[in-house]
Amino acid sequence: MIIAYLRVSTGKQTLANQQNEISKFTDSRNLHVDRWVTEIVSGKKSGRERKLGALIRRMKKGDTLIVTELSRLSRTLTDIMTIVGELLKKEVKLYSTKDRYSFDDTINSKVLCFAFGLVAEIERNLISMRTREALALRREQGIVLGRRKGSYTKLQQLIDDRVKIVQMMNCGKSIAAICREYDVARNTFDRFRKQYTYIIMHGERPRYRVNGAGANR
Repeated sequence: MIIAYLRVSTGKQTLANQQNEISKFTDSRNLHVDRWVTEIVSGKKSGRERKLGALIRRMKKGDTLIVTELSRLSRTLTDIMTIVGELLKKEVKLYSTKDRYSFDDTINSKVLCFAFGLVAEIERNLISMRTREALALRREQGIVLGRRKGSYTKLQQLIDDRVKIVQMMNCGKSIAAICREYDVARNTFDRFRKQYTYIIMHGERPRYRVNGAGANR
């Protein structure tokens, strides 16, 4: 099976140019794309968390994956090489039309993959070294690393708005909707609810009340 993968970062960008590029490539080689996979997502997001990850997991020996550029797979060289390595391990061919890269079972592909892998390893080491040096410099300057005690967090935002949040719950707004509005995880909200709210019965209906200081604010 031959699969074409197209990706853009935002909905304002178009996939048409990538599709045209791949069509020209397949026509020149008398190939037929069996499936087009498209998605709108940042390349910074891990490939495993995108459609790409599921696609690679389903691909089998003898399949072919075509992209216009290797950067469509990811924005970092280390991630790209991880993806390429996984494809080669599964004996899936990879073509990058603009880059003119071909990753298959030929000796040239293996040499190219080795070179890319070496560069990726160097990049990882450089990133690690720069991070250590930056942290050491901040320590020398007396800068406290990590989150400051009492700093403003998403949990603190819930605490500050606890009266409003209790009113929302009593008006029937779902926990999921409140979590989306405050951009917090469900476990963070559950922690807030256990510590800063309590329930009383109002007739046959349970009602939330604010627990602790500021309940009447």
